[in-house]
Amino acid sequence: MELKKTDWTNKDYQQFLKYLETKQDINYKKFHSAIIKKEINLIGIKTPILRNIAKEIFKGNYESFLKLVTHTYYEETIIYGFIIANIKKLDNSLINYINIYKTKINNWATCDLFCSSLKIVTKNKEFFYNYIKENIKSKEEYIQRMCFVLLLNYYIEPKYLEDIFLYCDKYCKNTYYVNMAIAWLLSCCYIKYKEITLNYLKKTQLDTFTYNKTISKIIDSYRVSKEEKEILRKMKRD
Repeated sequence: MELKKTDWTNKDYQQFLKYLETKQDINYKKFHSAIIKKEINLIGIKTPILRNIAKEIFKGNYESFLKLVTHTYYEETIIYGFIIANIKKLDNSLINYINIYKTKINNWATCDLFCSSLKIVTKNKEFFYNYIKENIKSKEEYIQRMCFVLLLNYYIEPKYLEDIFLYCDKYCKNTYYVNMAIAWLLSCCYIKYKEITLNYLKKTQLDTFTYNKTISKIIDSYRVSKEEKEILRKMKRD
């Protein structure tokens, strides 16, 4: 199917959905369903293929394509995210697309794949940092996770560490996918900035689950010495 179109119609989009079905990998569908651990409408297409599809659509009139996305299938939403992650200009249009995308996130993969692809953040850190500060207050679990995963991907540096620790303490709640993102974020902070992160962990207000999960993730890292791992094991809470 021709993906680099000058204009997308409803008929084109219906053909596109049928085209996606031709890319289905049943074994991958079973595998991906198992690791997502949530009931979603999944066709079963490997991520590199979805990236390539998004790149081709982006070369054409991607705006007309995005208007037609129904978000019925997981793959539609992922493609939507990959397309907008290709946009190089920071303007209201891009922010509107991101605002739409964040409301469609309903699993960790849709969140994390988008965040790691949004490379425009690296050249617009202060703008997106303010965006994160606003959205991290959300009561929606996956919008909060998006903020923590953006921090993980782009903001682990001395300038932001104290704020990161404050956010982790403040927004660690009974929301599994937020708390797992916090543990992942803090483990990466430890790898890059051991002393300051260790000092934080000694006084943190994290709940026991998230705290212990953070310690476990650090211990799992091959970049942590055996001696450090022994110390960390003794820091776990009962």
